[in-house]
Amino acid sequence: MKLFRPAPLLLKNIASTALLLIAATALYQLAVRHSAQWDVTQTRLNSLAPGSVDVLKLLQGEVKITVYVAEQDAKQGDMRRLIREFIAIYQRYKNDIVLGFVDPAKEPEAMRKAEIQHNGEMVVEYGGRAAHLTSLNEQTLSSALLGLAHSKDELLMYLDGHGERKLDGMANHDLGEFGKKLQQNGYRIGSLNLTIAPEVPDNVGLLLTQPQTALLPGEVDKVLRHIDNGGNLLWLIDAEPLRGLEPVAEKLGLLLTPGMVIDPAAREMNVPANWTLSAGYPPHPVTHNFNLITVFPYARALGSEENSAWQRHTLVEGAPHGWVSRNAFKPTNKPHFDKNHDIPGPVSLAVALQRTVNDKEQRIIVAGGASFLANAYSGNAGNIDLGINMVNWLSNEEALITIQPRANRDDTLTFSSRALTVISVGLVIVLPLLLLLAGGIQWWRRRSQA
Repeated sequence: MKLFRPAPLLLKNIASTALLLIAATALYQLAVRHSAQWDVTQTRLNSLAPGSVDVLKLLQGEVKITVYVAEQDAKQGDMRRLIREFIAIYQRYKNDIVLGFVDPAKEPEAMRKAEIQHNGEMVVEYGGRAAHLTSLNEQTLSSALLGLAHSKDELLMYLDGHGERKLDGMANHDLGEFGKKLQQNGYRIGSLNLTIAPEVPDNVGLLLTQPQTALLPGEVDKVLRHIDNGGNLLWLIDAEPLRGLEPVAEKLGLLLTPGMVIDPAAREMNVPANWTLSAGYPPHPVTHNFNLITVFPYARALGSEENSAWQRHTLVEGAPHGWVSRNAFKPTNKPHFDKNHDIPGPVSLAVALQRTVNDKEQRIIVAGGASFLANAYSGNAGNIDLGINMVNWLSNEEALITIQPRANRDDTLTFSSRALTVISVGLVIVLPLLLLLAGGIQWWRRRSQA
């Protein structure tokens, strides 16, 4: 009697199959317990920008998002599915984001209590505070979350009454876009007329820009008392006369060289030479991990006296191959360095000052020009980001110093109706006819050769 012995090849196949099943089971269990995703789209459509990720890291606790939207929209269809997919990207980075929906038609009372005005409106809640959004994209949601991350109710007041730039102004020279960004980030803004106000209010940040008429001595005294009492200050000094603010510059130990900064590198970028391009940021919390180019139009250089009362840190340097020109700038002429009058670069464009007053740290930032935050120029490179970082540092909100969330680049191709018609005719009619013609010619050649 012969015993049945499996062939070696059969045993090998059984062992291979068993190992394959074990490996597949192990991979399945690993995938279930440790999920991972990769975004391979060119524009990272399924990922968050670094600024948005930084914002989520600041939020220590649950974020609740309630969307007041119907289950089916007549124009956009299943909006809830689109919203879930979008919020899911945020939930990958922060798993305690809770998303809920309310149908306005079925729950009108809830809509009324939440003061909802539009179908699709979103309420974002964090830390006992709430923000309403009527449009949904990464920039709006991340900006709202950044505003909710503020732990303090900060007020920034700008000096008014002498033709200064306004934080809520819409003119090209005003700082309205900067003011809007501050409000999105949780700050309150307001104007301050020192001919009326008895003093600069306590616990507010003060913004000084270039006055067009001279301040009264009493107004200057109020600004000086604000500094003496340890108040924080952001001073944007244009390349113009100080018009009464000379005592403030003296108090801060500033040396303000007459003239405007000229940067030959700007002409290589096809912008005027009196725009200073900067990518030099010495180490400081304001510029931590800040790697964006900033543009300072019509800047003035900042110097300082030796004064032990203040700790000084340069925030922004520029014009390494430029100079401070005391001659009138003419855009039509090629700028040249006058060794008898001009001062060679590099120059300091922004400085931070610190000292201790009444056991409290006082913080002041002086920038050589307000134009870099003006409506006409604030959209250049990282200007707004730098301005927000300055205010965050002045407000002792270092944790909020981050690159601001930006709108995603839109790489969608948009065609006119005429272009779409040409493309459609080409693909549906012309291309098949060409293929048919090529096939016919090939058939005719073969037949002729036969």
